[in-house]
Amino acid sequence: MPPTTADVAAAVADAHRREWAFVLAATVRVTRDLDVAEECVQEAFAAALTDWGTAGVPARPGAWLTTAARRRALNVLRHRGVERRYLPLLVEDDVAPSMVDDAHGYPDDRLRLVVTCCHPALDLPAQVALTLRLVCGLTTAEVARAFLVPTATMAARITRAKKKITVARIPYRVPPAAELPGRVEAVLAVVHLLFTTGHTAPAGEELVRRDLVERSVELARMLRRLLPRDPAVAGLLALLLLTDARRETRTTDDGRLLLLEEQDRARWDRAAIAEGVALVREALRARPPSRYALQAAIAAVHAESPSWDDTDWAEIVALYGVLARLWPSPVVALNRAVAVGFARGPDAGLAALDELAAEPQLAGYGYLPAARADLLRRLGRVGEAREAYTEALLLTGNAAEREFLAARLRALG
Repeated sequence: MPPTTADVAAAVADAHRREWAFVLAATVRVTRDLDVAEECVQEAFAAALTDWGTAGVPARPGAWLTTAARRRALNVLRHRGVERRYLPLLVEDDVAPSMVDDAHGYPDDRLRLVVTCCHPALDLPAQVALTLRLVCGLTTAEVARAFLVPTATMAARITRAKKKITVARIPYRVPPAAELPGRVEAVLAVVHLLFTTGHTAPAGEELVRRDLVERSVELARMLRRLLPRDPAVAGLLALLLLTDARRETRTTDDGRLLLLEEQDRARWDRAAIAEGVALVREALRARPPSRYALQAAIAAVHAESPSWDDTDWAEIVALYGVLARLWPSPVVALNRAVAVGFARGPDAGLAALDELAAEPQLAGYGYLPAARADLLRRLGRVGEAREAYTEALLLTGNAAEREFLAARLRALG
């Protein structure tokens, strides 16, 4: 019995989440052109919607998609008259992209694609945006949300970055070890944004996109093996491990969001916490510490607190203060204001939040009105809290977060 249209659509969506980076990386290796490779991969996914409905979902979707994308790449190269040069790259086995790079020992081609996107010829925002779009398969709208910019702005930025790679003839390869440290800042930013996008998905029914979280942790571990003495790498891996250690306790069995104070700490991943804390101590030896080390130190305070009531909020506020000086950011300021609300009371937290009301980068950022709503609720200012929760709902795309905000709004009467 052939699969239903819904089954095929679900299988293609799952393959996109799991296989996009593998398929694109393998196709770029053939075309040496990001636009052409992306177009071929998109056509392969589109073809899957039709072909899988007739022939059934293949046992290895990644293999099928890679073969389809490479065949389309061969057609493109043939039309350009360069098939002879690249044909040997196409006549490989028809399985998913090579899982082992014998020259470097990398698990797959994704790191090669990451460092290509993170070439110094591109500015840092373009590097991060391009990698999130191409390596992680995020939509332009999702990347724009991660950067707190309009979608049209991000689309133009990604287009310019891809053109610059083509014009500058940036090679598709992992640089030698001596050159890699110069790429670290951009690569770490990519991995961190990948993790945060997966940790709380910008949209959809699920709070967590496990595929993105697992990819980011895997990439962070790769970087740790490549640069074992880099404190920023250690700090990033620590941050990811300490944050993800709470993954299984962030929602109930029926998908309801649980705040940090509601989570069952006995179910937190203690092995990940132990590894993360050790990495934090190593990362904090650097002077000045990286932003990832400081963020990981904040996560460690939470992870090592036996209960919510035992959390040292004064220490968290102090760490956010250092972070804000070394790496000023509206989101850091927002997080610090929330911490102030717990350390010094909701009035102080609300005053800190009000200072951010005119910050343009936080316009349209749902966590700002959500934080205000919680502080207003704790102060008993029900009418203002209701307005803030309503605003947060309008700015929130994730179903679990929307249901949480709606429940808080209903509780206000």
